[in-house]
Amino acid sequence: MSNNPYEGFQEFVGQVPDLLQPLLIAVAGAIPYIEGEGSAAIGVIAGVHPVIAGLAGATGNIICVVLVVLLSSRIRTAAVARRLSRRTAVRAAGVPVAAGAGSGLSAPEEAGLAVPAEPEPSKGRQRLRRWIVRFGVPGASLIAPFALPTQLTAATLVASGVNKSWVILWQVIAIVLWTGLVTAAATGILTVITG
Repeated sequence: MSNNPYEGFQEFVGQVPDLLQPLLIAVAGAIPYIEGEGSAAIGVIAGVHPVIAGLAGATGNIICVVLVVLLSSRIRTAAVARRLSRRTAVRAAGVPVAAGAGSGLSAPEEAGLAVPAEPEPSKGRQRLRRWIVRFGVPGASLIAPFALPTQLTAATLVASGVNKSWVILWQVIAIVLWTGLVTAAATGILTVITG
């Protein structure tokens, strides 16, 4: 009888070509809620060398986060430009920016412009915003994985107006740190379990 409870899983992964294993770990690292640390731990359990599993998981997560930050930044820039052009159009129409007297409507609503309702942010996003205020971007990036995936954290940081370079820097630091810690823990636990 084997001491290794993961032997079947490791044999299955062993059938995948060695060059494909890190690629699969990187793809898993790009998936929210699995991310770099989860994919690296799965890779270690599957029998992939811990350094390769950690690097592949972190790389997949980082690539995905960078793409999310760049896309979020473009969306935010377009939204801010659109909001500015609406204000300019309302002012050009001669509608005061302040709410009308006694109507209960805002100036854009009085001018016949639709004002979209702000959706209630999720509990995780509310928690992230509190962390941003309390700990700044570095602290929020490092502790946010307890509340939200790095992709959502990065998008929320960019949407709140944080510079995209600053978001990328701290998200990369957080991903590398958490992936390294979880990879080391998974390696240690697997060593204890398998002897």
